Amino acid sequence: MCTDSIFCTLGAIESFYWSYIGFTVVITAGIYFSYCSQFYQLKVLAHPLRTIRAVQKSSEGGAGINPFRVYFASVGGMVGLGNIVGVITAVMVGGPGALFWLWLAALFGMLIKYSEIYLGMKFRIDDGKEGHHGGPMVYLQRAFKNTTLSKIIPVVFCALLSIYGIEIYQFVVITDILTDTTHLPRFLVLGSVLAVTLYGGFGGIRRLANISTAMMPPFIILYLGLSTYIIFLHASELPAILADVFTSAFTGHAAVGGFTGSTMLMALQLGTARAVYSGDLGIGYDSIIQSESKARDPWAQACLSIFGVATDALVCTMSILVVLTTGLWKAEIEACHAVSHAFSQYFPHVDIFMAVLIFIAGYTTLIAYLAVGEKAFRWLFPQWGRRLYFICATFAFVGFSYLDQCNAITVMALAGGLLMLTNLSGIWKLRHEISFKSELNYSS
Repeated sequence: MCTDSIFCTLGAIESFYWSYIGFTVVITAGIYFSYCSQFYQLKVLAHPLRTIRAVQKSSEGGAGINPFRVYFASVGGMVGLGNIVGVITAVMVGGPGALFWLWLAALFGMLIKYSEIYLGMKFRIDDGKEGHHGGPMVYLQRAFKNTTLSKIIPVVFCALLSIYGIEIYQFVVITDILTDTTHLPRFLVLGSVLAVTLYGGFGGIRRLANISTAMMPPFIILYLGLSTYIIFLHASELPAILADVFTSAFTGHAAVGGFTGSTMLMALQLGTARAVYSGDLGIGYDSIIQSESKARDPWAQACLSIFGVATDALVCTMSILVVLTTGLWKAEIEACHAVSHAFSQYFPHVDIFMAVLIFIAGYTTLIAYLAVGEKAFRWLFPQWGRRLYFICATFAFVGFSYLDQCNAITVMALAGGLLMLTNLSGIWKLRHEISFKSELNYSS
C-alpha cells in the first residue's frame, strides 16, 4: 500500500538521522557544554537542597507559576509512555547496549536542557497577564537578529513544534491499552481519551502544572518502588547484566532466544533516539513551559531541569532493567506489553493496574505537548490559531489511532529530530549568553 511505502521511507530516514546526525549533534553539544562548565550537571546533582533553596529565594515576589509546579509540568511531559514502552523497543531491537547510550545521551543532554531553559528564562517577555512568553520562538529571534533568518527560523520551529505537540504515539498506546483492558467499544474509549486530552491540553500551562503536580509524584514513587522490588529479586543476576550492557554497547549483541541480534550502531542509534525523545533533549518544549515560572533568576529554574532529566533517565533505566532481569527483552512479545508482562509475574490484577499506570503516564505527556504545541501555533496565528489547532489535533488523534504504533513513533522521532537541529542552532549562537554559576547558592 501507498501508506506502508511512505512510513517505510520515513523509517529509513529516521534510522539514518539518529545513526549519524542526531547522535553526533547531541553528544557534541553536550560534551562542549560539559567541558566549558567543568561538568556542571554533576555539581548540581550533588547539591539538590541548595538548588531548592535557591529556587525558593529566586521566586520571592516574582510573577507567574510556582517554579516547582512548573517543574512537575515539565516532568509530566518527559516521564510518560516513552519511559515504559518506547525505551523497551531500544533494548528489544538494539540489545542491552542501548541502555549505555541512553545514559550517555542523558548525561550530556542535561546541559542542553539547562541551556535552552536558561535562554528561555533570560529572554522571556511579559504577556501582560502576570505571566510570560518564552522559549525558542523568542530567543531564536535574538540568535539570528539583523538577518532574514530571524523571521524564518522561529516560524519553522513553531511549525515543527505544532506537529510534535500533537503526541499521536502516546495517544495511540493509551487508546489501545484501555480498549484491550476494558473491552469497551474502541470508539467509546477513543472519544473519552480525546475529550480529557483536549480539556487538559487547552487549559494552558497553569492547568497543566496543576494536573501534573497532583499526578506525577505518586506515579513516579509507585513505579520506581515496584520496579525496584522486581530488580531486587534478581539482584544476583544484576552484575552480569550490567557487564552485558557495557560490553554490547561497543560490540553489539549476538542472537539469543527471540532476540535476533544487533550491532553497535543499532544500539547507539536506538539508545540515543529514545533518550532524546523521552527526555525532550534540545527539543525546546521544556523551555516554553519553564519560562512561565515566577523564579526571577534564569540559573535557578534551569538547575531544576537537570533533576528533571535525571528523573526521566532513572525511570527509563528501571523499565529497561525490569525487562533485562526478567529475560523478557529476548522473548517474542511486543515491546508495549513487556513491562506489564514482567509485573504480572509478581503482582495481582496487573492488567487493570498497568492500564491506570499507563494512562497517568501518558496523559500528563499528552496534555503537556498539546499545551506547548497550541502555544506555538498561536505564535504563528494569533487570532485563530487556537481554534484551528483544536481541529487539527482532533483529526490527527483520531486518524493515527487506527494506524500502527510504530508509524506514530516514526513521525514523532523525525519531528523531534528536526526540532532539535533548529533549536540547537540558536543555542549554539547564544552559547556565550549562558551562565553556569560557580557556587550553588543564590547569592553567587
